Amino acid sequence: MPELSWKHHTLIQSLLSRGPLKAEEFNKIFEGVTGRNPGSNDKLFNDYLLKINKELSFVQFELRACRNQYDGTVYYGVVNNTEDEQSKLGSKYSVPQIAFYKGIIEAIAQDAAGQGCITNIDALHIRLDSQIPGGSQPQSESQLQDVPPALRNFSMSQKEKALEELVHDGWLSNVDGNIGLGIRSFLDLRSWFRLNEIPSCEVCNEAGVKADLCPTEGCPIRIHKYCLLKKFSQRTAEKVCPGCHNPWPYTVTKAEMVDNEDEPSEPTETQPSNGPSQRKRRKNSQSQTQESDNVGSGSSRTTKLRRSSRIG
Repeated sequence: MPELSWKHHTLIQSLLSRGPLKAEEFNKIFEGVTGRNPGSNDKLFNDYLLKINKELSFVQFELRACRNQYDGTVYYGVVNNTEDEQSKLGSKYSVPQIAFYKGIIEAIAQDAAGQGCITNIDALHIRLDSQIPGGSQPQSESQLQDVPPALRNFSMSQKEKALEELVHDGWLSNVDGNIGLGIRSFLDLRSWFRLNEIPSCEVCNEAGVKADLCPTEGCPIRIHKYCLLKKFSQRTAEKVCPGCHNPWPYTVTKAEMVDNEDEPSEPTETQPSNGPSQRKRRKNSQSQTQESDNVGSGSSRTTKLRRSSRIG
């Protein structure tokens, strides 16, 4: 098997040393290293990532892309493909800090309203005793004694400090004064979202942590705001729920429609597209709807990338 060149190493090191990078930043690094713009050299860009992921898979790592669900920005990062949150957070965090983090992501991801955040106060009042093996909160004094002292004695000030560190390190984020998931959580916890049956976005099939819900009562469909824009900004698109087929009130401004027409295609589970604009490639409203519905389903070029590495 051919070894990675210094160019591959530079791309990996840029993500390891700087953490997750916005797509435009990673693309600039790629262009600086290879002398090629990934937007006009789509196959070369894919080949680099495929080769990197073939090597990273041997140590259970992967170069992956995802969107920040709060603002739609695409990021690239190197992630750990092991299953548990402890190994993902690494040794920097203590056992109670990891339990605190896990309690917060559960509260955020399992919110039926898809708000994608909880208040700072709610975050600080997360009970760590619910994170002990078995998952249930102690109901009696004898059961309380079984809770490890490190969890039982984790103070409010320690929670505040842990919250600051988790936000600083990108595992959590500050969303208009509330606590949301950070880009590192979106990158790393895909398998956790699936295992915990977090409802997925109907358009891109990624977990709908921060998403709009169908306005029809009882309909379970949820769609990310940026996926709604992608789906409904086409001039001939019918603004109905893809599940119940009832009207989905959505207003697209002229500016949003123009911006969306010039955007590259949606990122799927591993890598966003850097190819020509959708305006040039989509011929009619039928093909537009089909492509939107297939985002994240393996129909795009990222299918090859996913096959070459282990998805968490």
